[in-house]
Amino acid sequence: MSSTLVNLISECFIKPLDELSPLAKQPIHFTPFELAWLNFKYSQRGLLFRKPPSPDCFSITTFLNHLQHSLSATLTHFYPLAARFATRKQENPPSYVIYLDPENSPGAKFIYAKAGATVSDVLDPPDVPILVHSFFDLNNAICYDGHTLPLLSIQVQKEGKITKLLVDQEGFQHPPASLEGPLSTGRVCMLC
Repeated sequence: MSSTLVNLISECFIKPLDELSPLAKQPIHFTPFELAWLNFKYSQRGLLFRKPPSPDCFSITTFLNHLQHSLSATLTHFYPLAARFATRKQENPPSYVIYLDPENSPGAKFIYAKAGATVSDVLDPPDVPILVHSFFDLNNAICYDGHTLPLLSIQVQKEGKITKLLVDQEGFQHPPASLEGPLSTGRVCMLC
């Protein structure tokens, strides 16, 4: 197996492209059913892509810039993914209220990293290799951690034989089409 060390190259936070409307800045309160999900781990998705056939026609810098712009445009429509949770203590009636606070919106985390793994290191073992856990920034985080951790973390990882886009998210089951635009060519498989 190749080196399992993941080296962080850069990270930043991506905010929605457009300014939020006053209505969109209002707190989003959870139902009792949704509050129960705060005890679960973040869901994680990974996409593998073929390396471009010729490095002459592909620039990772251009790719990352396009992806960041697409993410920013997507967050305009899915702005809660750029926010954080908040808890407020109420006196009358005595209670604690947990809600999503769009005003506290540092953005979605965007990471670029490198590792020495190959496709076979990821796909050949019958069970998920431990190596894969290092591909996800929010591995083992629970949803309640959304008070301090991003609700969405995207990690683009360039490796010896594969390029992949990894997504940790809370309540984000399918990447929006606007985010997949720059990624639509060369998909190999999806890791769940």
